[in-house]
Amino acid sequence: MTTVRQIERLWKDKTYDRLFAELTAARPEGTLSLRMDVAQPLPAAAVAMIRLDELNQAHVPLYASLVRTILAAQDSDGGWGDLITTAFCLRALLCSNGNGPSIDRGLEFLSQLQKSDGLWPNVPIRRMPADAYVSALILYELGDQPRFRDAVRFAAAVEWFARHESELDDECRRLWDRLRVRCRWAARATEPVLNFS
Repeated sequence: MTTVRQIERLWKDKTYDRLFAELTAARPEGTLSLRMDVAQPLPAAAVAMIRLDELNQAHVPLYASLVRTILAAQDSDGGWGDLITTAFCLRALLCSNGNGPSIDRGLEFLSQLQKSDGLWPNVPIRRMPADAYVSALILYELGDQPRFRDAVRFAAAVEWFARHESELDDECRRLWDRLRVRCRWAARATEPVLNFS
């Protein structure tokens, strides 16, 4: 388990790849291929914010610094570069009931890139083919957030995964399995249970 002090040290030392790797090591999204793709300051800042929130440490000075880092890096289109980084940044900003125009713009960015089948492309260009892993990660990170579910065609994405479950690779299947559990739990608290069968 990574402590607040370790997060602060790794952030200060700018060892973003190590920070991201340590914070995601025991998480479903902590795959080697993902760690190689996002070994940058922004995903590390987002995952550090998520972890600090989980530890109920949103009051430490580092948290405010991480928020400023994420807000300053938002692109004019509402995203944070690629879709995976955008999902992590939105998840981080939604911690502790986050609110504001940056979240609204990020949700709109994801909504605009979602394809008719409910999936998202690998890169932020709508005409690119859908990518099951990127879509599973977006849903895993944000699927328990009511604002996300309201902003995108959530049911279409869930239906796609339910129909194509047998075709998923191991990484997608692991995220899909966890996503079903996470969304069932969140749905019980706020709305009728979605049919994930």
